[in-house]
Amino acid sequence: MITKWLASVESLEEARLLVEQLPDILDMKNPSKGALGALNHQTVTEIVNWINKGCLCSATVGDLPMQPEIISAAIRSMAETGVDYVKVGLFDESGLIQCIQQLEPTIRSLKKPVIAVIFADQLPQQKLIPLLAKSGFAGVMLDTARKDGQGLLNHLSVEALQQFVVEAKSAGLLCGLAGALRIEDIETLSPLQPDYLGFRSALCQQHRRTNLLDPELAKQIQTQLNVALPEVLAC
Repeated sequence: MITKWLASVESLEEARLLVEQLPDILDMKNPSKGALGALNHQTVTEIVNWINKGCLCSATVGDLPMQPEIISAAIRSMAETGVDYVKVGLFDESGLIQCIQQLEPTIRSLKKPVIAVIFADQLPQQKLIPLLAKSGFAGVMLDTARKDGQGLLNHLSVEALQQFVVEAKSAGLLCGLAGALRIEDIETLSPLQPDYLGFRSALCQQHRRTNLLDPELAKQIQTQLNVALPEVLAC
């Protein structure tokens, strides 16, 4: 299986910088507003229209409290922008399980698939993957909630990440890994065969997620994924 990649952008101007090296998924979020800060819907719609199906698009709904009525409204509203996937952060708060259960009617009524994002530095004690599949989520991503320079591999071992990938795929969910990933991490993570690896800081000048994207770094990520492919196929 070929691991694809996701690039997060915060504006139409940034998206245009990637025109010569579009990712498999162009993800839209506002890095200045938290782990999954949301962009305004007008900006998301502009980017979707500019991409014009040149690649898949996703957008986050923001760092929201685990209250189903708030999240449901945000999901429905973001789905109207035309994105291919809507991403929802699931934070380790009281009521998380009940919130996921109560989101099921909204998720199943949407034509757009919804991706759950859980956080390696705030993992709930409960096993969420079976519940996510039962509740209608199309996929699950691991990310980091605190953007403090610590990446995914600072929080979880390769063995734990492998288990996450296996569990997600066994449940029929798309599976992604993100969280301050570096280009060098591709060699380690691609053999685990996630569906996607997600990048933001690795695409930015000085590797700071709030800096401008550098299209040359996007080309380096694609090149490194191509280099890692023979190793994956040999597994």
